[in-house]
Formats: sequence, structure tokens, C-alpha cells
Amino acid sequence: QLQLVESGGGLVQPGGSLRLSCAASGFTLGSYNIGWFRQAPGKEREGVSCISNGGTSTIYKDSVKGRFTISRDNAKNTVYLQMNSLKPEDAARYYCARISFGYDSRCLRATGVLGSWGQGTQVTVAS
Repeated sequence: QLQLVESGGGLVQPGGSLRLSCAASGFTLGSYNIGWFRQAPGKEREGVSCISNGGTSTIYKDSVKGRFTISRDNAKNTVYLQMNSLKPEDAARYYCARISFGYDSRCLRATGVLGSWGQGTQVTVAS
């Protein structure tokens, strides 16, 4: 069964850092472009960042550029999202997903997601 499991969320103060992990099971992660999305209460799910299957292309939502870094280790079947200088507006439930696009901003659209959403991991930014 194709599955992605997110982890690494938690409570952090503004300005702090977290590293999220997205572990794949049941398939070879390196065959897919992967995106990170987030959803805050009362808001639509939005794309945060994405990475092409080989890791050569990365795309970021404007508000996280310079603060977030997406990476992947295909040997470990895992994609990461390093989040630095966190702000209260970054608080949300974060999800990873296989996506259709990986080389332009279309990868941030939830309509490009393949398969179903996982459980996500909660990120809370508060002092």
C-alpha cells in the first residue's frame, strides 16, 4: 500500500526551527515529485514547497522563501522540510504528498496531488 507518513511537528517559539520528515512506504519515493502542503484552521490547504524526483528542482511559496528548505534522501525514502525563523502564521497541519508537477509553481497546487492525504503533522508556533 502506497503510504506517506509525516513526522517532526511540535510546539516551537517564534524564531525557532523544526525539521519535518515525510517517509514513504510501499513505493519508491525517488520515482515521484513530492510536495509539502499545510492547512490552518478555517483556511484552505496551500502548497508550501515541492521538490522534483531527482532533487534538482525546488519550488517555494513566497512567504517561506529563505526560511524553509526542502530536501530528499531517496536512499532513505524520505523527504524533509527544514523550517527556520518560524512565525505564528506558519502554524498549521503539514502534509506531504506525491504530486504531478515538480519543475514549476504548478507543483504548489493541491489539484496536482496524487493519491490521498496522510495524517499530517501539527506545527504550533507560539511564545
